[in-house]
Amino acid sequence: MLTTSVMRCLHQQIGAEVHFLTKQSFAGLLDSNPYVHRVWSFKKEPDEVLEQLRHEYFDCIIDLHHNLRSLRLKWQLGRPSKSFEKLNIQKWLLVNLGIDRMPRVHIVHRYMQTVAHLNVQYDSKGLDYFIPPTTADVETLTQGRVKPFQYAAFAIGATHATKRLAEEKILEICRLSPNLLVLLGGKTEAEIGARIAQQAGSKIVNLCGALSVDESARILESATSVLTHDTGMMHIAAALRRPVVSVWGSTVPAFGMYPFYPDGTDLEKRFEISGLKCRPCSKIGYDQCPKGHFNCMRQQDSRDISQALS
Repeated sequence: MLTTSVMRCLHQQIGAEVHFLTKQSFAGLLDSNPYVHRVWSFKKEPDEVLEQLRHEYFDCIIDLHHNLRSLRLKWQLGRPSKSFEKLNIQKWLLVNLGIDRMPRVHIVHRYMQTVAHLNVQYDSKGLDYFIPPTTADVETLTQGRVKPFQYAAFAIGATHATKRLAEEKILEICRLSPNLLVLLGGKTEAEIGARIAQQAGSKIVNLCGALSVDESARILESATSVLTHDTGMMHIAAALRRPVVSVWGSTVPAFGMYPFYPDGTDLEKRFEISGLKCRPCSKIGYDQCPKGHFNCMRQQDSRDISQALS
């Protein structure tokens, strides 16, 4: 999601034919993107498509991942390339020593620096997410239980446990919310969503584990606001220009991956517990709090968060 501005600017400003390489699990996010000529995908390693990529004879490789896998691929393809600067030293200092040397700039702008040598500049238009026109509408997806712009969405999941609120806190927010809430999440959140819907009452519509990413995006598209952790759903909501209520735990916005809107637009309300010496404890999160107390999420004010959705 955070690379979509680069693809748009490359295509629109210099007429580039953009090919995008990613894992199969993420490829669907770009299927409807008009700025991407072709999406290449692999299950485990890029070697699966290496020979086909060699035949393309690319003019330039833009490496926005910059890890060992992408370094090896660039060497194998032997084409001119430019790599994203990951600022690993600055991140290490912030996580391990609490020394903040991170630039006060969103990662999207840092991604754009990777294509500056091609005379491509950020166009101020934010992120892109294109929902296929064949995707069902909100009323169909919710079996007639909600209508567009008459509900808020709550994306309750996150890959790592320390980036998401505990179930009891999610339940408390749902009970306090003045809004009709649609719960979104993957199959791993299906049971939690079902329990919350059962306990929180009729104003909860649970769709966890029932929708594709595109269908979830359709729900986000027509929500009055979106409550979310630091996840991909947060970035999709921002790409769709929806107001975002973001809740931060073990990670921090200083890493540069907060909701990104077009220039002049700020639709985010942010909740984080400042002043905790242990925060951030990781660049990406853990399965459980390393300190055992999980204060970055336990101390969140459920009433304030629920009211922010109204």
